[in-house]
Amino acid sequence: MPWTLPSRPSRRSLLAGAAGAAGAALLTGCSDAGSPGTDTGIPLERRMREAAVRDSARLLERYDATAAAHPALAARLAPLRAAVAAHTAAFSLTPSDAPSPSASASPSGGTGAAAPAPSAEPVPPKPADALTALADTERSLSEARTIDLAGAPGELARMLASVAACGAVHAYLLTSPPTPTPGAAL
Repeated sequence: MPWTLPSRPSRRSLLAGAAGAAGAALLTGCSDAGSPGTDTGIPLERRMREAAVRDSARLLERYDATAAAHPALAARLAPLRAAVAAHTAAFSLTPSDAPSPSASASPSGGTGAAAPAPSAEPVPPKPADALTALADTERSLSEARTIDLAGAPGELARMLASVAACGAVHAYLLTSPPTPTPGAAL
């Protein structure tokens, strides 16, 4: 008996088509191609790098605000802030750029990016709460960068992964008690 085309679609083909349409709608909804003010002529990697620079610059601003509000924390925050400044500089480089020796020397990380919008969230008045708030900011940014890995091109994905891991370590260090330096009086 020869096979004939059914007169109506099967339930399986309808479900498969609906799933495909839903998947396409989700992908379209997740992209920023239809967002107002988005220039789709800008390559994905460049847009992702620019967003990473902005995020890192805002994080630097949080470190600076916390150190200014709690000068006793400045020495503890300095190495973490320096790492964030280095991340900002690294994200601002394209793969063909050569790093400059002064890239992380300036307060803004030397990225040349526009100054970030001032943080709307004030620094908590207690030093322990300020460290917790900074750790929460680091943790949130680390999680966001981990999510961004899925859509990032190769080298940028590796950098995002490294910086996300560093942010998770920063969050841990900010919420753990400081360890005394060898030879320091207890």
